Amino acid sequence: MGEAMLWALVAASSLLVGALVAFAFQIPRRVLGLIMGFGAGVLISAVAYELVEEAVAVSADRFAVAAGFAAGALVFYGGDVAIDRRASGRGSRGLALALGAVLDGIPESVVIGVSFLAGEEASAAVIVAVFLSNVPEAISASSDLLAGGWTRGKVLAMWGMVVLASALAAGLGYVALEGASGSWIGAIQAFAAGGILTMLADEMIPEAFENTEHNKTVGLMLALGFAVSAVLSFTT
Repeated sequence: MGEAMLWALVAASSLLVGALVAFAFQIPRRVLGLIMGFGAGVLISAVAYELVEEAVAVSADRFAVAAGFAAGALVFYGGDVAIDRRASGRGSRGLALALGAVLDGIPESVVIGVSFLAGEEASAAVIVAVFLSNVPEAISASSDLLAGGWTRGKVLAMWGMVVLASALAAGLGYVALEGASGSWIGAIQAFAAGGILTMLADEMIPEAFENTEHNKTVGLMLALGFAVSAVLSFTT
């Protein structure tokens, strides 16, 4: 269990790295948009190869995968609507991206924990892919939250709780899901995929284009991000 929690902690720690980058540098909006485009491509690849493909492979029940995906999409949608109603300005987008990071990181951490039950070792490529996808998300969300009036301490505390929750989720996956069916594992992975894809369509990709004044380079950066993450996935 300890090893599973450690690897989940390493993967999620890039959220703090992204926040520190946002603190250290005044990132121009155009550059931030390109970073977000790259990060969106990484996340799309993660949805395709690390989540949905794996969910279908381990699950004997395709309905469980579809239901998990739909549940993840609905949870993000509901959370995003609630954030919009309670918050305003750029800070609300930062919170929406943070919600996306939670819906991504915690289910993935649960699956990391479950993988150790089967005697598997942590895949360096998977850890790098998760680490890489978190950085642009955290940079963008942290920048938005700072612009919305959050203090650096509050932003770090939020990401710290997400990182800690991810580590605990890996331990929970190891302890609570011993002997769980492949359909349960597939549903958890699909849940993360549904939340991420909804977040990308609602928040991350539109904001990337807005920040670059609808520069077409965002599309190229998205494709590059997808390619980098896909290569990492194929090496597992």
